[in-house]
Amino acid sequence: MATSPTQRSYRAPCPGCGAPVEFRSAQSTHAVCGYCQSTVVRSGEVLARLGKMAELFDDHSPLQLMASGRIVLDGQEQPFTLIGRLQYKNEAGTWAEWVAYLNDGSMATLGEDNGAYVFTRPDPAIRALPDAGRLRAGTTTAINGKTFSVAYAGQGSLIAAQGELPRLPPLGQPFAMAELRSSDGEVLSIDYGVQPPRVERGRSVLLDDLKLQGLKDASAKEEKGRQFDCPQCGAPVQVQLETTKSCTCPSCKSVIDLSHGLGGELRAAVQDEPVRPTIALGAKGQLQGVDWQVVGFQHRMGQEPGDDEHFGWNEYLLYNQKRGFAFLVDSEEGWSLVRPTTGAPQMTANGRSATYLGSKYELKYSYHAETTYVLGEFYWQVERGQKTFNRDFASSKGLLSMEQSPSEVTWSSGDRLAAATVAQAFGIAPSRIGDDVGPFVPAGGDRIKTILIVVVIVIILLVILSDCSGSSGGSGYTRSTGGSWGGYSSGGGHK
Repeated sequence: MATSPTQRSYRAPCPGCGAPVEFRSAQSTHAVCGYCQSTVVRSGEVLARLGKMAELFDDHSPLQLMASGRIVLDGQEQPFTLIGRLQYKNEAGTWAEWVAYLNDGSMATLGEDNGAYVFTRPDPAIRALPDAGRLRAGTTTAINGKTFSVAYAGQGSLIAAQGELPRLPPLGQPFAMAELRSSDGEVLSIDYGVQPPRVERGRSVLLDDLKLQGLKDASAKEEKGRQFDCPQCGAPVQVQLETTKSCTCPSCKSVIDLSHGLGGELRAAVQDEPVRPTIALGAKGQLQGVDWQVVGFQHRMGQEPGDDEHFGWNEYLLYNQKRGFAFLVDSEEGWSLVRPTTGAPQMTANGRSATYLGSKYELKYSYHAETTYVLGEFYWQVERGQKTFNRDFASSKGLLSMEQSPSEVTWSSGDRLAAATVAQAFGIAPSRIGDDVGPFVPAGGDRIKTILIVVVIVIILLVILSDCSGSSGGSGYTRSTGGSWGGYSSGGGHK
């Protein structure tokens, strides 16, 4: 086990209010006074006030300053303490990065990632980085001889900070940033706001594996609540998850943007043509040995390039406190459970196949996708009309999906589920879930037209039989989805 570093902490009065400001690490250059929010810079043993830091928005994260844990680095378990927090914003929403002070005196970052977390450390050995302007989401680049895929390339800005900080970007000033992913799950975060660019390298982690202590008290968080009035209709809206970036009003179904926190300006978008999910929001069930709760729902439509036909499918956002998020997808291909990946699968130049964790997946469908209706809470800023280009792959190992927007690429992997398994997990009548379907069959316009003709014939026969029987009983359940030749894709951003 690592021993404590032979360095002392430094404490001095805040130049703004006189309250004590403590520096635990010799690498920390800035701090935010916990009393008056003054931003102070340390020069030797003298503190100077730079101004006042913007107030943090309450993201209801379970993390807080002075929470401690342990992480395995280079084969050894090392303790760490969270001593600072930086809140950032880009076009996709907001996220937080926690400054971790390791027991050997070095610094690291525990950052949000796609509803999960990534633990990274500075890597000054990485040289010859590509220019920020050359990076495009979905392309690949070589760093120190290793191939990485560009998961995100764009602009970010600091909106608030707290505690002790090894760096402090100018408040509100945009800077170029990028996130790269390798096929073995490694993450590179590049900050182009400084010269030379700052690079951090790391991997995805589960909070449960970090053996964290000193987290926020759950009961205190519930008592404080996270409730506000809908900006569209005024009805009360209760937010359940600390990571929620957008949600819907339970009364008028408007989509509400929470990316600025509840203290920021709330924007709402009205939704018409409601879609009723088969599995209710809040429902709980166990899939693949994990207890999940349904916290979000979205209906999406797809269209293959060059084809006039549209198809639809449903995605349920599932949440587990220790496992994070997953997507339960209901399409005409059946049911599937997928989760965002940290690593970047390697796709061939023609896009016809992809390799992930040593397994090869063949392309089944490629299509443009659009979100048409949402309910519940989401860890990214979701809204109607969001569009992506999707590729769905499959193999005997399972499913693999890629979603690409202009600035980001998100990969997800998972498995098919039997309809009976989903019905049993959530206590739903099997007749409402639907039947299992056969294996993948490449779809084309002719097959779609054939299916539509068959559906029309079946409807006509049902009407005739109904008239003949004269029965007044209810009809059987019909799945609401229009059918997807893929449909196991998932939304969300890396930040």
